[in-house]
Amino acid sequence: MSSTVNLLDHPLIQHKLTLLRKKDTSTTGFRRLAREISLLMAYEVTSGLPLETIRIETPLEEMDAPQLAGKKLCFVSILRAGNGLLDGMLEMVPAARVGHIGLYRDPHTLTPVEYYIKLPDDIGERMVIVVDPMLATGHSAAAAVARLKQAGATQIRFACLIAAPEGIHLFHEEHPDVPIYVCAIDRQLDDHGYIRPGLGDAGDRLYGTK
Repeated sequence: MSSTVNLLDHPLIQHKLTLLRKKDTSTTGFRRLAREISLLMAYEVTSGLPLETIRIETPLEEMDAPQLAGKKLCFVSILRAGNGLLDGMLEMVPAARVGHIGLYRDPHTLTPVEYYIKLPDDIGERMVIVVDPMLATGHSAAAAVARLKQAGATQIRFACLIAAPEGIHLFHEEHPDVPIYVCAIDRQLDDHGYIRPGLGDAGDRLYGTK
């Protein structure tokens, strides 16, 4: 089974992503735009969720109506930048559970180092949506998904703003069963592992750090 790449090319997403990329966008503006884009992404990433029919009563009569079936979703944020997408998605699905995986990229090897993980106990019974703004080398995303599988997760989707072809390739190699949802696929990685043209360091731009 080959993993799929779903390009989220809705005009509102693309417009807001352009504003997000601009180097003169303020920290406040960047944070607001990331939340707005994540709201729109949540609509796409949750497509195809299973529904069940329940009996309800409207002000006029009873009817059979659809609702989400089974356990609620779980959003898993790859710290720290993933929290910039998490807030908007939670606004769209407020009943979802939340997990966090703390990873940082070793500046010399560019490989991920895990320093924190906290997940719901029943994650194996939930659809898991992993969020991180950038899929650059792909190492952090692949490591996070591997940890989720170790914890029992079997239904996983990965959502990001921007990806590099190199990151998509590595992620595909390690997790061919996990679909990727991305707003833009950029040209390439540079020698420091940054996506070009990209938008810079998403975590720094979200939180005003350097």
